[in-house]
Amino acid sequence: MRVENLVPDVAPPRGPGATTGANGTFGAPGNAFGALVDAAGALLDRADVAETRFAAHKGGLQEMVVERARADIALQVAAAAAQRTAQSLQTLLGMQL
Repeated sequence: MRVENLVPDVAPPRGPGATTGANGTFGAPGNAFGALVDAAGALLDRADVAETRFAAHKGGLQEMVVERARADIALQVAAAAAQRTAQSLQTLLGMQL
């Protein structure tokens, strides 16, 4: 028989002294949703820049439409992930112990 010590879970660091990994996350798998929302926000910013450039006659219509479509898709994926996460949490909270 082999006995191993249990290693407790550790919460990610918070506050001004918190350190992040190379990709901007804390290394915890639970932070994937935050990374998804950040990516969607970045795509929305790119779409806004493309629209501003088009309005200033410095960018093309096709570029603006493609960037807006990318941002919309990323937002839909983030919303679907949030909905499924809420459903999963509701299922867990509804379980009888």
